[in-house]
Amino acid sequence: MKKITQLVLAVLVLGSQLAFAQTEKKDVNLRDLWTNYTLYPKTVSGIISLNNGKQYTEIKHGSIVVYDYATGDSVTTLVNGKELVPEGKKTAIHIGNFSVNKAETKFIFPTQTEQIYRHSRISYDYIWDTQTKKLTPLSDKGKQRLADFSPDGTKVAFVRDNNIFIKDLQTGVEKQITFDGKKNNIINGTCDWVYEEEFSFTKAFFWSPDGQKIAFYHFDESKVKQYTLPFYHGSKSAYPEEYTYKYPVAGEDNSVVQVYTYDLASGKTVKMDVGSNADQYIPRIKWTSNPDKLTIERLNRLQNHLDILVADASTGMTKTIYTEDNKYYIDITDDLTFLPDGKRFLMTSEKGGYNAIYLCSMESKKEKQLTKGNWDVTKVYGYNPQRKLVYFQAAKTSPLDRDILAVNLRGKIRQISTKTGTNAGNFSKSFDYYINTWSDANTPPYTTVNNYNGKIIRVLQDNWAFVKKMQGYNLSKQTFFTLHSPEFKLPDGKQVDLNAWIIKPPHFDPDKKYPVLMYVYGGPGIQTVNNSWGWSNYFWFQMLAEKGIVVISVDNRGTGARGELFKKMTYLQLGKYEIADQMEAARLIGKFPYVDSTRIGIFGWSYGGFMASLAITKGANIFSTAVAVAPVTNWRFYDNIYTERYMRTPKENPEGYKENSPLQYVKNMKGHYLLMFGSGDDNVHPINSMTMISTLVDKNKPFEMMVYPNKNHGIYGGNTRYFLYHKMTDFLLKNLK
Repeated sequence: MKKITQLVLAVLVLGSQLAFAQTEKKDVNLRDLWTNYTLYPKTVSGIISLNNGKQYTEIKHGSIVVYDYATGDSVTTLVNGKELVPEGKKTAIHIGNFSVNKAETKFIFPTQTEQIYRHSRISYDYIWDTQTKKLTPLSDKGKQRLADFSPDGTKVAFVRDNNIFIKDLQTGVEKQITFDGKKNNIINGTCDWVYEEEFSFTKAFFWSPDGQKIAFYHFDESKVKQYTLPFYHGSKSAYPEEYTYKYPVAGEDNSVVQVYTYDLASGKTVKMDVGSNADQYIPRIKWTSNPDKLTIERLNRLQNHLDILVADASTGMTKTIYTEDNKYYIDITDDLTFLPDGKRFLMTSEKGGYNAIYLCSMESKKEKQLTKGNWDVTKVYGYNPQRKLVYFQAAKTSPLDRDILAVNLRGKIRQISTKTGTNAGNFSKSFDYYINTWSDANTPPYTTVNNYNGKIIRVLQDNWAFVKKMQGYNLSKQTFFTLHSPEFKLPDGKQVDLNAWIIKPPHFDPDKKYPVLMYVYGGPGIQTVNNSWGWSNYFWFQMLAEKGIVVISVDNRGTGARGELFKKMTYLQLGKYEIADQMEAARLIGKFPYVDSTRIGIFGWSYGGFMASLAITKGANIFSTAVAVAPVTNWRFYDNIYTERYMRTPKENPEGYKENSPLQYVKNMKGHYLLMFGSGDDNVHPINSMTMISTLVDKNKPFEMMVYPNKNHGIYGGNTRYFLYHKMTDFLLKNLK
């Protein structure tokens, strides 16, 4: 009997242990995040609407498959990846990014792609003809950039060595149409570094609608000062390789930019009249539906005056059809949309206090505001001429969320998306359907096919398996709250609250005192407090919470989706109001009953690194610990388009540059500071960190530092990200716990 009882007890204990083992959750670890990459949800790739507007492509199992929007049926395999074997090779090329001609019979597939800067790449391109089943190199004379089919699909234009070429696919003839391209001197058909980084484009040539002309940018960067970065390849040479390129810092000369058109029939190149002032910007050009009319956006150096010009593509003569002035600055977008009637266009502007859609006339100064209210339009998807509806994304429900809506030309708005969180639409060519990718702060991307009214037709990717995986981890819900203080005021005196989110430890005890890590970016128009999936940082913050650190992020004044005044009040004083808000937020958070106010840290990257550096110096009495990755430390060191947009030039605003630099406050520092950067950062140059280091040494302030040789602003590649996050984690646990 005793033995039976012992046996029963053993079984019960074992059973309870098994049950506990089945429900026991595990902690996030950096290897899963940055080495094994197992904490990434699935995404849907290669989605392009076909011209009929009823079908779309998706990359499946290495091939391009066509699906029906309405039924979800697999209609055909447009490109069988196994067939893409180059002549003389045994293995097929990989399908990643691709473009297709208008007839949907020819494809461009980039291979052996190398990244240049943030948006620019260079590749060996292949042309695949679905009718002849032939795969041919676009060119055998070197790698290409920005290859683009002509509207009739018979030609491909591309850039190589700063010049533009046209390949005739019928004859095989490759023709060069510009000849003055030269590294660090003249650029045709693509951008210089600062345009690419700050106006967010790199393709700078465009076929006319009839394919008879190409409009292109011409950059003369001969007067722009050079910047040299050393790259260390000790296995190859004891001497560093030097990379030199043109980088204009605040107050310095820019490229002189001109716009030309090239006529394929005559071979004639015509210069467009963009005005006599060479010290200006041309942030966008775009063909109208008329193949003889090209629009050119012209922005002054201070970026507070915008003209839209219409150019005669044959003569170069221009006239102004739109003008806008702003007391602060004007943000450039891709929202300019021409209506089929050739007489009207849509654009967005903040001139009414919030970013709104306007219907404008090309023939007069008449305009009509279509969207009204205290909320910002964040993206225009396009115009459906049959329904006479403009589809767009906006922060209408809340600055934290993104909705998809439609507005007619009379200004009547219709809500399309139905789920609270972040909705991003990819519309069909006919605007009958769209593919919506939705997420919120605690839910990974959920991708559906919807009709034009927002009704879900079917689910493409629910990430259910990933959600189940998340349930096996010790995760805490990320929740939102607001902070209130008399300090949070706009220039008009209006009181505002700041939006924030928080992640508490999974076994939170309200009677304990916890350290806090604040995550910040804080720069103009950018939010960290979004009701959207946070990708890798979400899991890193969860890992820190598992180790007993409360993680919080606060959107200071100057961030986005809350109107023009909230965003632009930091004008001429980058850093002043932002760090004041983070300091006040930290004071308020320090009063939470479960927070140890003596252990408040902050982490940020890039602009966030600038903020973290200000926090540990100017906010030395509040913040005990700071991690600054790739920080700006003085705006005199950063590029002129970005910096002057918000600060004007150092000559015009010397005090604004000086008083808002963390270098000014190093003498106050008394906490723990970790500074990290890549030696090959082409964006925020190492001089920022090097100057900070010199100042810290001069003021006898101890700090920790990590330099990543040859790494750019993203600091990634190989084991780098794991190493970086491991270093930050160890530093925070040592100094906050």
